[in-house]
Amino acid sequence: MLKSGDKAPALSLVDQHGKNVSLKDFAKRKVLLYFFPKADTPGCTVQSCLLRDIKKEIGTTAIVGVSPDEPAKQHKFDKKYRLGFTLLADTDHKVAKAYKVWKKKSMYGREYMGIERSAFLIDGKGKILDAWYKISPKDTPTSLLEALEK
Repeated sequence: MLKSGDKAPALSLVDQHGKNVSLKDFAKRKVLLYFFPKADTPGCTVQSCLLRDIKKEIGTTAIVGVSPDEPAKQHKFDKKYRLGFTLLADTDHKVAKAYKVWKKKSMYGREYMGIERSAFLIDGKGKILDAWYKISPKDTPTSLLEALEK
């Protein structure tokens, strides 16, 4: 698992508008990189909308969501809930694996691979300031606000 002080794994993914995005695009800014299982599902919607609702409280910190969804689905999700921040399509799970959030999961006795809801606060130089694995949707914005106050 990644922890505070580790270098954040590089990423280069397509966003909901079809544009390539990397962590370097946010140089000199903090970034909340959060991984969610699937766009427009109950938990992911709560998490994303709560993050949208605190945007004015986090200054220049960027919010970036990552899920295995295609860019078109991310775009629909962004538009439907007026999220207004970057959503990245990790369709091959390469970035999720690098951040150690692609895990074996189980539901109703069926095992499958999927995203473990997690979030990382990364500084402008690419260093992880905080890492939250298995974070609940409602705790994500609270954890971010608390970390930014340190």
